[in-house]
Amino acid sequence: MKRVGIIIVNYNGLEYLSDCLTSLLNLDYPRGEYKIFLVDNASTDDSVNFVKNNFPQIEIIINKENLGFAEGNNIGMKKALSENFDYVCLINQDTISEPDFLHKLVANAEGDESIAAVQPRLMLYPEKDKVNSLGNSIHYLGFGFSSGGYQNFDGNLQPKEIAYASGAAVLIKKEALEKVGLFNPDFFMYHEDLDLGWRLRLAGYKILVVPSAVVYHKYEFSKSIKKYYFMERNRLICLLENYKLATLILIFPAWLVMEIGLFLFSLKSGFWQEKLKVYGYFLKYKNWGKIIGERRALLRQGYGGRAKDKEIVKFFTGKIEFQEIDNWLLNKVANPMFNLYWLVIRKLIIW
Repeated sequence: MKRVGIIIVNYNGLEYLSDCLTSLLNLDYPRGEYKIFLVDNASTDDSVNFVKNNFPQIEIIINKENLGFAEGNNIGMKKALSENFDYVCLINQDTISEPDFLHKLVANAEGDESIAAVQPRLMLYPEKDKVNSLGNSIHYLGFGFSSGGYQNFDGNLQPKEIAYASGAAVLIKKEALEKVGLFNPDFFMYHEDLDLGWRLRLAGYKILVVPSAVVYHKYEFSKSIKKYYFMERNRLICLLENYKLATLILIFPAWLVMEIGLFLFSLKSGFWQEKLKVYGYFLKYKNWGKIIGERRALLRQGYGGRAKDKEIVKFFTGKIEFQEIDNWLLNKVANPMFNLYWLVIRKLIIW
């Protein structure tokens, strides 16, 4: 059996931890072959003491400050990799796992050495008949969103390739992480899983969703202004770090139109200050230094050229299909326009 290190980043998750940890301790995977690491991001709700008193078999890593989802998971992954686990399994604090989910994920990952990451079928909770994610999609302008969200599950249990796996529940091979690296710690939260999935594909790996493996997610879409900043900033970083220059030039007209639209939307929605803050980030020389450094690192590590952009974008979409932002302007104007542009320029990406 392959050894699996399960990583949970906790931030004031007291209300969720009992269900989450109980389900993980009841997995049908051999108990000696997996270990649970709880990485606490300076919680103030006594959740650490709760875990110490009720789940003494869980190893707790305590951070002195909130390092975010990205670096919190990195700390857990580094610990698991240092203990020579074959896989790391990232799972959110607000999940409940079916007993056989881990066994099924490992079995599918072991079926092909080119598979780097596998995601279970994420279902909502308590609406357990509704899908949260059947894998995640990437819009060519960098937006990431769940596939199949809020729909009834269609019953198809066959594994299939996806653009990238949700960080809410994903199993990743040790060898793949050692090759492409962990989450970008500068992301703090949002799009870190998209960025990692993109890098895995650049390295020539496959990413799957395994619908027969099930995890329930107590998901709530938050519209906090602070999160809007991270979503927008990190989306642009993903584009700048992972696309080749020629592809960036091709998508620039659509990007410009989208940015004008997003800024107008931010004025209407009260997010304009955060949107300006995003632009301010890219006006700083030191931040461009980081972005250029990451682009160069792809080439130095030798995998940036293994998969061409024309292969990567086969998994990208020209439409944003996410129910939380569903409206007539998106469906009748934005999606048709940006999708048509994508259908044209995608054929021009031959590098």
